[in-house]
Amino acid sequence: MRWTSFVVTLLPTAFANVEKTIFKAPPSITIPQTQPNFEHLCLHTLTPSRPTLNTDLAARFPSEQAPRGIESWHLLDDLSEGQRHELRICWAAIQPTEFWLNVYTLNEVFDAPSLVTSLAAYSEQRKERASCGSRSTLNPDTGTGNRRSLLFLRVQSAADYFTTNNTLMRNPPDVHVDIILDPYVLGIFPRSLLPTAVYLLSLTIIGWYLSGYLWSIISKPPRANTKAHKA
Repeated sequence: MRWTSFVVTLLPTAFANVEKTIFKAPPSITIPQTQPNFEHLCLHTLTPSRPTLNTDLAARFPSEQAPRGIESWHLLDDLSEGQRHELRICWAAIQPTEFWLNVYTLNEVFDAPSLVTSLAAYSEQRKERASCGSRSTLNPDTGTGNRRSLLFLRVQSAADYFTTNNTLMRNPPDVHVDIILDPYVLGIFPRSLLPTAVYLLSLTIIGWYLSGYLWSIISKPPRANTKAHKA
């Protein structure tokens, strides 16, 4: 019964998929105080202080025109220049989907016509579906006209299943995802794993001393019986 309860507690984390990319934050650039600015792009923004985005992403079956399905764009802002970061996207395995993650600097996006076109198209779709006028994608503490390290994130999502349901084949449902920005600590491991690392290190130290104590008890020779036996 105990083992059954233990397995049940693991079920929520077992049925999940993860795709990730690792990158270094680019050099800071000056954000000009001109219009339009990043706010008008109407993109979801992730920062080290707001590292998680819980949202739904559209998915399409691959085609000749779009071999990787459909594209969505996001902004990674207020990064620490030169620091390693990990970007993860997590989704339920009951929604089979393939994801591709790419990060681009500002210059890389605006120097490539295909990227600019894709970004502009997604931005227009966002403006039609969401009210972005009152919600800035910029950090309200810094505003515009300052130096910051930022990147654009492009997510490509393609449905990865086959069904006899014609409706699902024509219009795959949106995929519920968590997008997580995770800075690295000392360039070694993601910050989100720090509590786990501390926990494992504590277990290791306690286990080391506990095993030594138990071994000292076990390795002691048995005490001799000094009582004289009556004849």
